[in-house]
Amino acid sequence: MEDVTTAVARGELRLRESLGDLSDLLLVSKAQRGDARAFEALIRRYNRRLYRVARGILRDESAAEDAVQEAYLSAFTHLGQYQPSGKFGAWLARIALNEALMIRRRTRADTVSLDDSQGAAPAPAAEVPTGEPSVTYEYDEVLHARQLLEKAIDGLSEGFRLVFILRRVEQMSAAETAQSLGINEVTVRTRLHRAQRQLKTELSRLMQVEQPNLYDFGQSRCDYVVEAVLARLRSMALIKEQEA
Repeated sequence: MEDVTTAVARGELRLRESLGDLSDLLLVSKAQRGDARAFEALIRRYNRRLYRVARGILRDESAAEDAVQEAYLSAFTHLGQYQPSGKFGAWLARIALNEALMIRRRTRADTVSLDDSQGAAPAPAAEVPTGEPSVTYEYDEVLHARQLLEKAIDGLSEGFRLVFILRRVEQMSAAETAQSLGINEVTVRTRLHRAQRQLKTELSRLMQVEQPNLYDFGQSRCDYVVEAVLARLRSMALIKEQEA
């Protein structure tokens, strides 16, 4: 006979799974009433997508995680502004995109300030060219296929990179990608075509195998973000503690 702790854990798992089956609108409605489990279900549902969006801008795992947390806090404190006519996931992705851009701007500003304080002229921020990326692959290194793919995608210009990540890695529709990035569907299709053309021919076979697993958001990272965001929401009195 299982003990009380095991029984409670099983009950929590069943509840989490049942909440995971609810639509975004129902979960948002519950979250607006301060339901901590609804917040958790939404975070788990969109963690990977938001991480990939932020990673596509910042190209840094730690900074991307920070952007994801800030995006959730911004979204959850402004749930009343969400219009159900648009997809909730696209709304969240747009917020994550803006948070990542703000983090990048702050990082660049801090770098410029540090250079100024040392009496050196600030170097211009390096921009990825919009044309064919100049990427040199060191074939003598033993790199995993996923690492090669991520390196190739990081070499794309930002506009192409974000469209590729959302359309091919995250497998979002053209319409939802356009909504997330604030561009039209024609631009989405054009950028995707050019991004795929720019990726090296020798990576095409590997792309088919590894695309769904790029920039993976593992369970431990997912749990970390869930707990961090929920803790901050509790400190802001935005969620209610659940009764035993």
